[in-house]
Amino acid sequence: MFQLDWPWLLLALPLPWLVRYALPPAKQFDLGSVFVPISATMPLATAQPRPARQRVWRTLLGIIWVLLVMAATRPQWLGEAIEIPETGRSLMLALDISGSMETPDLDPQQGRRSRLDVVKEVATDFIDHREGDRIGLILFGSQAYLQTPLTFDRKTVARLLKEAVIGLAGRDTAIGDAIGLAIKRLKNVPKGKAVLILLTDGANTAGTISPRQAADLAAQAGIKIYTIGVGAKSMQVRGFFGPQLVNPSADLDEDTLRYIADKTGGRYFRATDQQTLRRIYALLDQLEPTSGGAQTVRPVSELYPWPLALAWLLSLALALKTVTLPRKQFRHGIH
Repeated sequence: MFQLDWPWLLLALPLPWLVRYALPPAKQFDLGSVFVPISATMPLATAQPRPARQRVWRTLLGIIWVLLVMAATRPQWLGEAIEIPETGRSLMLALDISGSMETPDLDPQQGRRSRLDVVKEVATDFIDHREGDRIGLILFGSQAYLQTPLTFDRKTVARLLKEAVIGLAGRDTAIGDAIGLAIKRLKNVPKGKAVLILLTDGANTAGTISPRQAADLAAQAGIKIYTIGVGAKSMQVRGFFGPQLVNPSADLDEDTLRYIADKTGGRYFRATDQQTLRRIYALLDQLEPTSGGAQTVRPVSELYPWPLALAWLLSLALALKTVTLPRKQFRHGIH
Protein backbone atom coordinates (compact mmCIF):
# COMPACT_ATOMS: atom_id res chain seq x y z
CA MET A 1 0.00 0.00 0.00
CA PHE A 2 1.01 3.63 -0.58
CA GLN A 3 1.45 6.12 2.26
CA LEU A 4 2.95 9.52 3.05
CA ASP A 5 5.19 9.48 6.10
CA TRP A 6 4.88 13.26 6.68
CA PRO A 7 1.48 14.14 5.13
CA TRP A 8 1.21 17.43 7.07
CA LEU A 9 3.75 18.94 4.67
CA LEU A 10 1.00 19.01 2.04
CA LEU A 11 -0.15 22.19 3.77
CA ALA A 12 2.78 23.93 2.06
CA LEU A 13 1.32 23.37 -1.42
CA PRO A 14 -0.56 26.73 -1.69
CA LEU A 15 2.32 28.69 -0.16
CA PRO A 16 3.68 30.25 -3.42
CA TRP A 17 0.20 31.39 -4.50
CA LEU A 18 -0.52 32.84 -1.06
CA VAL A 19 2.76 34.75 -1.12
CA ARG A 20 2.03 36.06 -4.62
CA TYR A 21 -1.38 37.48 -3.76
CA ALA A 22 -0.70 38.48 -0.15
CA LEU A 23 2.49 40.47 -0.65
CA PRO A 24 2.65 43.72 -2.65
CA PRO A 25 4.43 43.57 -6.02
CA ALA A 26 8.14 44.30 -6.00
CA LYS A 27 9.20 47.80 -6.88
CA GLN A 28 10.91 48.26 -10.23
CA PHE A 29 13.99 50.47 -10.25
CA ASP A 30 15.19 52.38 -13.27
CA LEU A 31 18.92 51.73 -13.43
CA GLY A 32 19.40 53.99 -16.39
CA SER A 33 20.01 53.13 -20.02
CA VAL A 34 23.05 52.36 -22.12
CA PHE A 35 23.35 53.68 -25.67
CA VAL A 36 23.75 50.86 -28.19
CA PRO A 37 24.23 51.93 -31.83
CA ILE A 38 22.34 48.93 -33.25
CA SER A 39 19.49 49.00 -30.75
CA ALA A 40 17.10 50.20 -33.43
CA THR A 41 17.65 47.02 -35.43
CA MET A 42 16.91 44.57 -32.58
CA PRO A 43 13.42 45.29 -31.24
CA LEU A 44 12.93 41.73 -29.92
CA ALA A 45 15.99 41.83 -27.66
CA THR A 46 14.15 43.91 -25.09
CA ALA A 47 10.74 42.42 -25.68
CA GLN A 48 8.90 40.87 -22.78
CA PRO A 49 8.06 37.13 -22.91
CA ARG A 50 4.79 36.39 -24.60
CA PRO A 51 1.74 35.73 -22.36
CA ALA A 52 1.45 32.15 -23.63
CA ARG A 53 5.09 31.53 -22.81
CA GLN A 54 4.62 33.05 -19.35
CA ARG A 55 1.74 30.69 -18.68
CA VAL A 56 3.88 27.70 -19.69
CA TRP A 57 6.70 28.80 -17.40
CA ARG A 58 4.35 29.39 -14.48
CA THR A 59 2.82 25.97 -15.05
CA LEU A 60 6.26 24.35 -15.02
CA LEU A 61 7.21 26.21 -11.85
CA GLY A 62 3.97 25.05 -10.22
CA ILE A 63 4.66 21.44 -11.22
CA ILE A 64 8.20 21.68 -9.81
CA TRP A 65 6.86 23.06 -6.52
CA VAL A 66 4.28 20.25 -6.25
CA LEU A 67 6.96 17.63 -6.93
CA LEU A 68 9.24 19.12 -4.26
CA VAL A 69 6.44 19.11 -1.69
CA MET A 70 5.56 15.51 -2.59
CA ALA A 71 9.19 14.49 -2.12
CA ALA A 72 9.27 16.25 1.26
CA THR A 73 6.27 14.24 2.48
CA ARG A 74 8.37 11.04 2.07
CA PRO A 75 6.07 8.86 -0.05
CA GLN A 76 6.56 5.18 0.75
CA TRP A 77 5.40 1.83 -0.51
CA LEU A 78 4.61 -0.70 2.24
CA GLY A 79 5.09 -4.34 1.32
CA GLU A 80 3.24 -7.37 2.57
CA ALA A 81 3.39 -8.05 6.31
CA ILE A 82 6.18 -10.44 7.33
CA GLU A 83 6.42 -12.31 10.62
CA ILE A 84 9.92 -12.32 12.12
CA PRO A 85 10.53 -14.81 14.94
CA GLU A 86 11.71 -13.12 18.11
CA THR A 87 12.92 -15.06 21.12
CA GLY A 88 14.04 -12.11 23.18
CA ARG A 89 17.39 -13.86 23.73
CA SER A 90 20.62 -11.87 23.39
CA LEU A 91 23.49 -14.15 22.38
CA MET A 92 27.08 -12.92 22.50
CA LEU A 93 29.93 -14.91 20.94
CA ALA A 94 33.45 -14.37 22.33
CA LEU A 95 36.10 -15.85 20.03
CA ASP A 96 39.79 -16.31 20.81
CA ILE A 97 42.01 -15.04 17.96
CA SER A 98 45.36 -15.26 19.80
CA GLY A 99 48.49 -16.68 18.20
CA SER A 100 47.83 -20.26 19.34
CA MET A 101 44.72 -20.40 17.13
CA GLU A 102 47.09 -20.92 14.19
CA THR A 103 47.59 -24.57 15.20
CA PRO A 104 46.20 -26.90 12.46
CA ASP A 105 44.91 -29.73 14.68
CA LEU A 106 41.09 -29.57 14.41
CA ASP A 107 40.84 -30.75 10.81
CA PRO A 108 43.05 -33.86 10.48
CA GLN A 109 41.73 -34.72 7.01
CA GLN A 110 43.01 -31.52 5.42
CA GLY A 111 45.69 -30.81 7.97
CA ARG A 112 46.35 -27.27 6.77
CA ARG A 113 43.47 -25.25 8.15
CA SER A 114 44.08 -23.50 11.44
CA ARG A 115 41.88 -23.78 14.49
CA LEU A 116 40.46 -20.36 13.72
CA ASP A 117 39.45 -21.38 10.18
CA VAL A 118 37.57 -24.42 11.46
CA VAL A 119 35.92 -22.44 14.27
CA LYS A 120 34.78 -19.72 11.86
CA GLU A 121 33.18 -22.27 9.55
CA VAL A 122 31.26 -24.03 12.32
CA ALA A 123 30.29 -20.82 14.14
CA THR A 124 29.02 -19.28 10.90
CA ASP A 125 26.65 -22.23 10.40
CA PHE A 126 25.50 -21.78 13.99
CA ILE A 127 24.80 -18.08 13.46
CA ASP A 128 22.91 -18.63 10.19
CA HIS A 129 20.02 -20.49 11.79
CA ARG A 130 19.78 -18.54 15.07
CA GLU A 131 16.72 -16.76 13.73
CA GLY A 132 15.02 -14.57 16.31
CA ASP A 133 18.11 -13.97 18.47
CA ARG A 134 20.08 -10.77 18.80
CA ILE A 135 23.68 -11.79 18.20
CA GLY A 136 26.90 -9.96 18.95
CA LEU A 137 30.56 -10.82 18.40
CA ILE A 138 33.60 -10.20 20.61
CA LEU A 139 37.14 -10.98 19.44
CA PHE A 140 39.92 -11.20 21.97
CA GLY A 141 43.65 -11.77 22.12
CA SER A 142 45.87 -9.59 24.29
CA GLN A 143 42.84 -7.27 24.38
CA ALA A 144 39.13 -7.75 23.86
CA TYR A 145 37.11 -5.60 21.50
CA LEU A 146 33.57 -5.57 20.19
CA GLN A 147 33.44 -6.62 16.56
CA THR A 148 29.63 -6.53 16.26
CA PRO A 149 27.08 -5.15 18.75
CA LEU A 150 23.88 -7.07 19.45
CA THR A 151 21.82 -7.16 16.28
CA PHE A 152 19.22 -9.20 14.40
CA ASP A 153 21.36 -8.88 11.26
CA ARG A 154 22.87 -12.36 11.28
CA LYS A 155 24.42 -11.95 7.82
CA THR A 156 26.54 -9.03 8.97
CA VAL A 157 27.69 -10.89 12.09
CA ALA A 158 28.64 -13.93 9.98
CA ARG A 159 30.51 -11.75 7.47
CA LEU A 160 32.51 -9.95 10.16
CA LEU A 161 33.27 -13.29 11.81
CA LYS A 162 34.75 -14.56 8.52
CA GLU A 163 36.95 -11.45 8.35
CA ALA A 164 38.57 -12.17 11.75
CA VAL A 165 42.30 -12.85 11.52
CA ILE A 166 44.80 -14.21 14.02
CA GLY A 167 46.78 -11.61 15.93
CA LEU A 168 44.39 -8.76 15.18
CA ALA A 169 43.90 -8.23 18.93
CA GLY A 170 47.38 -9.39 19.98
CA ARG A 171 49.07 -12.76 20.43
CA ASP A 172 48.17 -13.36 24.11
CA THR A 173 44.83 -14.37 25.65
CA ALA A 174 42.66 -12.07 27.78
CA ILE A 175 39.74 -14.29 28.75
CA GLY A 176 38.73 -12.17 31.74
CA ASP A 177 38.57 -8.98 29.68
CA ALA A 178 36.42 -10.73 27.06
CA ILE A 179 33.91 -11.73 29.74
CA GLY A 180 34.02 -8.22 31.20
CA LEU A 181 33.23 -6.68 27.81
CA ALA A 182 30.36 -9.11 27.36
CA ILE A 183 28.96 -8.13 30.77
CA LYS A 184 29.06 -4.49 29.73
CA ARG A 185 27.08 -5.25 26.57
CA LEU A 186 24.59 -7.62 28.20
CA LYS A 187 23.99 -5.87 31.52
CA ASN A 188 20.70 -4.30 30.40
CA VAL A 189 19.29 -7.55 29.02
CA PRO A 190 16.61 -9.18 31.25
CA LYS A 191 17.90 -12.04 33.37
CA GLY A 192 17.55 -15.40 31.70
CA LYS A 193 17.81 -13.84 28.22
CA ALA A 194 21.56 -13.06 28.18
CA VAL A 195 23.89 -15.82 26.98
CA LEU A 196 27.64 -15.77 26.31
CA ILE A 197 29.42 -18.50 24.34
CA LEU A 198 33.15 -18.21 24.99
CA LEU A 199 35.61 -20.21 22.87
CA THR A 200 39.33 -20.39 23.58
CA ASP A 201 42.28 -22.75 23.21
CA GLY A 202 44.50 -21.52 26.03
CA ALA A 203 44.76 -19.91 29.44
CA ASN A 204 44.41 -16.32 30.57
CA THR A 205 47.76 -14.62 29.96
CA ALA A 206 46.74 -10.95 29.61
CA GLY A 207 44.11 -8.46 30.65
CA THR A 208 43.20 -6.48 33.73
CA ILE A 209 40.66 -8.87 35.30
CA SER A 210 40.96 -12.58 36.00
CA PRO A 211 38.49 -15.00 34.39
CA ARG A 212 37.16 -16.18 37.76
CA GLN A 213 36.47 -12.63 38.93
CA ALA A 214 34.75 -11.91 35.65
CA ALA A 215 32.65 -15.06 36.04
CA ASP A 216 31.52 -13.93 39.49
CA LEU A 217 30.41 -10.59 38.03
CA ALA A 218 28.60 -12.35 35.19
CA ALA A 219 26.73 -14.53 37.66
CA GLN A 220 25.61 -11.44 39.58
CA ALA A 221 24.38 -9.90 36.30
CA GLY A 222 22.39 -13.02 35.43
CA ILE A 223 24.48 -13.88 32.35
CA LYS A 224 24.80 -17.55 31.47
CA ILE A 225 28.16 -18.55 30.00
CA TYR A 226 28.89 -21.63 27.91
CA THR A 227 32.62 -22.25 27.55
CA ILE A 228 34.29 -24.26 24.78
CA GLY A 229 37.89 -25.40 24.95
CA VAL A 230 39.30 -26.27 21.53
CA GLY A 231 42.38 -28.26 20.59
CA ALA A 232 43.32 -31.85 19.85
CA LYS A 233 44.73 -34.09 22.58
CA SER A 234 47.57 -35.29 20.40
CA MET A 235 49.20 -34.16 17.19
CA GLN A 236 52.02 -35.51 15.08
CA VAL A 237 54.79 -33.06 14.27
CA ARG A 238 58.13 -33.37 12.57
CA GLY A 239 61.09 -33.28 14.92
CA PHE A 240 64.84 -33.61 14.69
CA PHE A 241 64.58 -37.36 15.25
CA GLY A 242 61.53 -37.84 13.00
CA PRO A 243 57.76 -37.60 13.62
CA GLN A 244 56.74 -37.09 17.23
CA LEU A 245 53.41 -36.99 19.09
CA VAL A 246 52.82 -33.85 21.12
CA ASN A 247 49.90 -32.39 23.08
CA PRO A 248 48.93 -29.17 21.26
CA SER A 249 46.45 -28.29 24.02
CA ALA A 250 48.87 -28.36 26.94
CA ASP A 251 48.14 -24.70 27.72
CA LEU A 252 44.35 -25.10 27.80
CA ASP A 253 43.06 -24.13 31.26
CA GLU A 254 40.07 -26.45 31.53
CA ASP A 255 39.66 -25.94 35.27
CA THR A 256 39.03 -22.21 34.81
CA LEU A 257 36.64 -22.81 31.91
CA ARG A 258 34.65 -25.27 34.02
CA TYR A 259 34.53 -22.77 36.87
CA ILE A 260 33.19 -20.05 34.58
CA ALA A 261 30.46 -22.32 33.22
CA ASP A 262 29.44 -23.75 36.61
CA LYS A 263 29.39 -20.34 38.30
CA THR A 264 27.04 -18.84 35.70
CA GLY A 265 24.74 -21.82 35.16
CA GLY A 266 26.20 -22.82 31.81
CA ARG A 267 28.22 -25.83 30.66
CA TYR A 268 31.77 -26.57 29.61
CA PHE A 269 32.52 -28.41 26.36
CA ARG A 270 35.74 -29.76 24.90
CA ALA A 271 36.19 -29.79 21.12
CA THR A 272 39.05 -31.93 19.88
CA ASP A 273 38.15 -31.85 16.17
CA GLN A 274 35.75 -30.32 13.70
CA GLN A 275 33.01 -32.92 14.14
CA THR A 276 33.07 -32.57 17.92
CA LEU A 277 32.77 -28.81 17.56
CA ARG A 278 29.75 -29.21 15.29
CA ARG A 279 28.06 -31.48 17.82
CA ILE A 280 28.71 -28.92 20.56
CA TYR A 281 27.02 -26.14 18.61
CA ALA A 282 24.13 -28.46 17.79
CA LEU A 283 23.76 -29.17 21.51
CA LEU A 284 23.81 -25.45 22.23
CA ASP A 285 20.87 -25.10 19.84
CA GLN A 286 18.98 -27.58 22.01
CA LEU A 287 20.00 -25.95 25.28
CA GLU A 288 19.09 -22.46 24.02
CA PRO A 289 16.21 -23.05 21.55
CA THR A 290 15.14 -20.29 19.19
CA SER A 291 11.39 -20.92 19.55
CA GLY A 292 9.47 -17.88 20.71
CA GLY A 293 7.02 -15.21 19.63
CA ALA A 294 6.88 -13.38 16.34
CA GLN A 295 6.97 -9.73 15.38
CA THR A 296 5.08 -8.48 12.32
CA VAL A 297 6.88 -5.96 10.15
CA ARG A 298 6.28 -4.44 6.72
CA PRO A 299 9.19 -3.74 4.36
CA VAL A 300 9.28 -0.05 3.42
CA SER A 301 10.49 1.26 0.05
CA GLU A 302 11.21 4.99 -0.12
CA LEU A 303 9.71 6.68 -3.21
CA TYR A 304 10.81 10.31 -2.64
CA PRO A 305 13.79 10.09 -5.08
CA TRP A 306 11.38 9.87 -8.04
CA PRO A 307 9.52 13.18 -7.60
CA LEU A 308 12.77 14.80 -6.48
CA ALA A 309 14.61 13.65 -9.62
CA LEU A 310 11.73 14.78 -11.87
CA ALA A 311 11.70 18.21 -10.20
CA TRP A 312 15.45 18.49 -10.76
CA LEU A 313 15.15 17.60 -14.46
CA LEU A 314 12.34 20.12 -15.01
CA SER A 315 14.33 22.81 -13.17
CA LEU A 316 17.38 22.07 -15.32
CA ALA A 317 15.34 22.25 -18.53
CA LEU A 318 13.76 25.52 -17.44
CA ALA A 319 17.15 27.00 -16.55
CA LEU A 320 18.65 26.02 -19.91
CA LYS A 321 15.67 27.49 -21.74
CA THR A 322 16.02 30.74 -19.82
CA VAL A 323 19.72 31.01 -20.72
CA THR A 324 19.35 30.21 -24.44
CA LEU A 325 16.26 32.37 -25.06
CA PRO A 326 18.04 35.80 -24.96
CA ARG A 327 20.65 34.52 -27.44
CA LYS A 328 17.95 33.59 -29.96
CA GLN A 329 16.27 36.96 -29.48
CA PHE A 330 19.61 38.72 -30.03
CA ARG A 331 20.31 36.87 -33.29
CA HIS A 332 16.76 37.52 -34.50
CA GLY A 333 17.09 41.24 -33.77
CA ILE A 334 20.34 41.53 -35.75
CA HIS A 335 18.89 39.87 -38.83
